[in-house]
Amino acid sequence: MLRKLSIKNYAIIDNLVLQPDANLNIVTGETGAGKSIILGAISLILGERVDNSVLINKEEKSVIEGYFDVSKNLIFKKTLKELDLDEDDQCIIRREIAVNGKTRAFINDTPVTLPVLNKLTSFLVDLHQQFGHLELEDNNFQLEMLDAVANTIAITDNYRKLFSKYKKIKQSLTETLKQQESWQKEADYKQYLFDELQQAALKTDEIEHLEQHLKQLNNAERILSVLQAGKVTLNEGEQPIINELKRINQQLASITEFVHSVKPIQQRIESVWLELKDIAIELDIEESKVTIDPEVLEQVQQRMDMGYKLLKKHNAKTTNDILKIKQQLEEDLRSTLNINEAIERLIRDEQTLYNNLISEGEKLSALRKKAVPQFIKKINELLILVGMPNARFDIKIEPITPIETGMDTVHFLLDANKSGQFQLLQKSASGGEMSRIMLCIKSVTAKALHMPTLIFDEVDTGISGEAARQVGVLLRDLSQYHQVICITHQPQVAAKGTRHFYVYKQSEKGGRLSTKIKILEREESILAIARMIGGEQPSEAAINNAKELVG
Repeated sequence: MLRKLSIKNYAIIDNLVLQPDANLNIVTGETGAGKSIILGAISLILGERVDNSVLINKEEKSVIEGYFDVSKNLIFKKTLKELDLDEDDQCIIRREIAVNGKTRAFINDTPVTLPVLNKLTSFLVDLHQQFGHLELEDNNFQLEMLDAVANTIAITDNYRKLFSKYKKIKQSLTETLKQQESWQKEADYKQYLFDELQQAALKTDEIEHLEQHLKQLNNAERILSVLQAGKVTLNEGEQPIINELKRINQQLASITEFVHSVKPIQQRIESVWLELKDIAIELDIEESKVTIDPEVLEQVQQRMDMGYKLLKKHNAKTTNDILKIKQQLEEDLRSTLNINEAIERLIRDEQTLYNNLISEGEKLSALRKKAVPQFIKKINELLILVGMPNARFDIKIEPITPIETGMDTVHFLLDANKSGQFQLLQKSASGGEMSRIMLCIKSVTAKALHMPTLIFDEVDTGISGEAARQVGVLLRDLSQYHQVICITHQPQVAAKGTRHFYVYKQSEKGGRLSTKIKILEREESILAIARMIGGEQPSEAAINNAKELVG
């Protein structure tokens, strides 16, 4: 609820404060006094774009502030929390226009963007200006109004949760199918590569070992020659080294008891002799390993060629690189199988959710259709009261594929002159009629909807007499549930207000005119209403009429 509106240095407003009460606040004043300027200022704190020509004093910034009681506005406080903004029972919304034309918006002194401001203030103020009927022309708004009277809150909430889950799983399925399609294009080739590597059956470091083995085979004769020469020198020939060392060792051993210092030398000779004996044995073993076999050479060469081909094909450097590629191919192929299983599971889950969604959507549609006759009846009754006796209101519901709001699209229709031809509301009603239709709709849905502060700009345009009185009654009834601010030129409407504001112009220093506003006491309000009836100098009859209207 709006507690206070403060406007400084805006258009022809120097400094103005509006403090409405919780019920029906009436704003009157002569044409051109500045009522629309006040609405313009309100629209700025609701997030509208600004024209920098609104500054009176080009050397000072313009400041518009709205003080709202949000203690019972749970959705607003929840949204504040979601946006990480300060939460309190009072919310101050401020819009500043700098001398260079740049604007800034604040919520509880925290700077915010216009989209954030727009979103938050939609939970605070519903500004319905004359000829501003985009909301009424919006099918989502029409659906919201129907849902309000159909009391679909619980089932709508359940449906939206199901739709959200369905949308997510459908998106997940789409993405997974795209992934499968992408993978499938490569799956056959990956399978071929894997099978080739599987058939190759390479072992760890095998290509490197083969390379060494091949070198040995290609140099087998030389290797044998060297090994044999070494073995002959050590163990065979005319004077084998091992035998000579053995003889020297035995001779030295025979004198160690006489020359003790020879003992270490003898031991070293013995150690060398034993080591050379082992070396000779190992040379023999190595000689036995050397193969001079063309078939073995051919086999190793073929295995090597295959290994080199795979290294080149996969742009790898080592056998282990090839084995890693094989492992990755195996994982990719396994993932392809897993993704097929995942798709089957997603399809089943999607179908289950879709069936549940359709079931819940049908229940929602049934509630809406059930509420339509009574909604139509109430609106048509109110249209007669607000001066549209020949108009007939109707609602058309058409089935659609499931969307976030359900399985229906709603169209408000109007036959303005009992022609029997219903057309879309926005095509068959004038601006003034649309304003009154909106008032009727909001009157019917007021109890059901958690509406914010409602502001009406000359909703009574084009009517008078009893119709105007009924508009006043509707506004007063509406104000039992919501704070209402209404700009009017009709005395019948003004008389229903619980607080009467009068807008006027006052001459300032230098002859400049400035818009002012004041709260009228009862007698002042009666006089103002009498002037609306009988002119600037109202007659006694006009004053009595005004008293009668005020009651």
